[in-house]
Amino acid sequence: MLNAPASSHNKISTGRILSFAGIVGAVFLMFIFRLFSIQILNGDTFIAQALENRLREISLAPTRGVIFDRNGIVLARNVASYNVVVKAAELPDDQGSIQNIIRSLAEYIDVPVSRGEISPDHPFVPCVSDHGISQIIEYGEQSAPFQDVKIACNIPENQARIIQEKTMDWPGISLEIETVRDYPTGSLTASIIGFLGPISSAEEAYYTERGFVTNRDKIGYAGLERYFQSILSGKPGKRVVEVDVGGQIIRDAVPVISSIPGQNIYTTIDTRLQQAAESILLDEINGWNAYFGELRITSGVVIAMNPRTGEVLAMVSFPTYENNRMARIIPSYYYQQLNADVRNPLLNQAVGAELPAGSVFKLSTALGALNEGVVTPDQVITTPPEIQLANKYTPNDPGNSKTYVDWNENGFGQLDFIGGIANSSNVYFYQLGGGDAEELGTGVPNEVPEGLGICRLGTYARALGYGDYLGIELPDEADGIIPDPKWKRIAHGENWSTGDTYITSVGQGFVTATPLQILASAATIANDGKLMKPTIISTTTDAEGQVIIPFEPVMKWDITVDPVIDVYSNPTSAGGCEAKLTGETKTVEPWVVEKIQEGMRAAVTEGTLKEVFKNIGIAVAGKTGTAEYCDTFANEKGLCIPGSWPSHAWTIAYAPFDNPEIAVVAFAYNGGEGASVAGPIVRRTIEAYFELKAIDSRVSLP
Repeated sequence: MLNAPASSHNKISTGRILSFAGIVGAVFLMFIFRLFSIQILNGDTFIAQALENRLREISLAPTRGVIFDRNGIVLARNVASYNVVVKAAELPDDQGSIQNIIRSLAEYIDVPVSRGEISPDHPFVPCVSDHGISQIIEYGEQSAPFQDVKIACNIPENQARIIQEKTMDWPGISLEIETVRDYPTGSLTASIIGFLGPISSAEEAYYTERGFVTNRDKIGYAGLERYFQSILSGKPGKRVVEVDVGGQIIRDAVPVISSIPGQNIYTTIDTRLQQAAESILLDEINGWNAYFGELRITSGVVIAMNPRTGEVLAMVSFPTYENNRMARIIPSYYYQQLNADVRNPLLNQAVGAELPAGSVFKLSTALGALNEGVVTPDQVITTPPEIQLANKYTPNDPGNSKTYVDWNENGFGQLDFIGGIANSSNVYFYQLGGGDAEELGTGVPNEVPEGLGICRLGTYARALGYGDYLGIELPDEADGIIPDPKWKRIAHGENWSTGDTYITSVGQGFVTATPLQILASAATIANDGKLMKPTIISTTTDAEGQVIIPFEPVMKWDITVDPVIDVYSNPTSAGGCEAKLTGETKTVEPWVVEKIQEGMRAAVTEGTLKEVFKNIGIAVAGKTGTAEYCDTFANEKGLCIPGSWPSHAWTIAYAPFDNPEIAVVAFAYNGGEGASVAGPIVRRTIEAYFELKAIDSRVSLP
């Protein structure tokens, strides 16, 4: 009988099987929960992260606007700059081939095969650091294999053409063309145009939010480049691309948003007159320094403006700088050199230097004194070589006798209003400003019992453009100082004195002004009392040349129509401490402006400017100024000798007298006498203007 087959018997206990099944089930439950968490609970978050890793935004640089002069001559433009770049992902796989490319490339550019090591202490900075080609390629392989990394920047065009041909045999090496700023007129207009620089850390957040790239884009650091940064820079575009895990671009994910080019600016500057004015200024400065046998005149300014429209035709600030040296990078040694120069060449002194005004300020005193009835046009005042007046700090102060001298050692004798302006007599204007009722023992009759007073003098000065920003489109503009009793108490901790009023009347003491303000004051008189807003901008256009903002002259006010003169009670109190605003305002009588015009004309025909403008052939009116000063530099040289301080030279003039179309101011630091030093600069600039006008007229004839 056959044996029955043995029955199969599972030796694994049921408990073990159930435990294993439980473990497997738990694992599956964990996977299911994880999938549920990823796909359902946190699905949106992970989808967003995936998209962020897959999509990349690329900022598209806009084209910066071009700056022109009034005749279309380019003052700032964009030019091509050639850079050699490497894209590490496109290099050959063979290291030997890479080395051959490196050695061949080194023969054509000023970058060695190997130099230095990239480290935290010696980081790679495109176009700046001095690493070799091998180190730059290694950096690209490790940090940006699918991005262009600059090897050499701003190579000459002839080298760029050769390398462009060679890149066919050098996979991974290519030529990048980017735009950089170029200034064809260079230092001639640098103080006006300015220059560009990198986006600073302080401004990084602002510009990054607007689509700019800190290591690519530049912003204005001075001049018009800075003032009009927002319209010159344009608006960056945006490209959203899909990339793979290595960062290589696959395709555009959304339509490209193109960048918007910056607007173009046409200035009011005539480059020809600018060049002539600079040559004239330097010629006079160099000539006088040679005459003195030392470097005495160290800086100067010339501004020419149309008084009818406020258009600045030329603006020269010396010394200046070469803004083309800042176009690609700002060399630290050059920038430090400019900063260390005590003459401050980076400052546009035409609008930013606050200087003692001297006798050119007397136009403000004359305007106020005649309009307030302090003197009449025909009233004759005695003007000896010097006058002793009581210097009082309070109404009850008996005062101390103080001597105030005229620039003319012999005095001028008897002067009426026209003669006072024409001869620029200090003693005449001391009396107009402060009166001579407190005169002590000089034998001068009490001809001006009550002067203008500091408060009324201040309101007339401000009406002519002093003591505030005029609004010209330059970032360096300063406001100057028109002092008053309150200002002196805050700034110097003492009361105003009558002596302060006397010296303020002739533009000395605490008075400071910019050359532009001084020119504006004369231009306002020339323009029959209309103060025009000085401007350096004619029109702005879009990239296609369509006018966006046309030129329109802007009048700040007309002193003969607009009530801009404050009225004070008790305006001539000693120390000015009791002068109070009444809340009323008034205008200047038109005939008062006409009389000052006559005085400025007389200065040319028979006064301080007679010899300067002799035989000019154009009816000119003007005013000279010799402003004593004692600044840090003069004091260090021992020039601040009491009673014999050094002086700056000023002259302002306009022409033609009956229908002014140009007004010019010239300033020479430590130039001495205004008429002999600054006067010829003004005359030659006016002559250059009319010569250019005649040339343009001949060219326009059929």
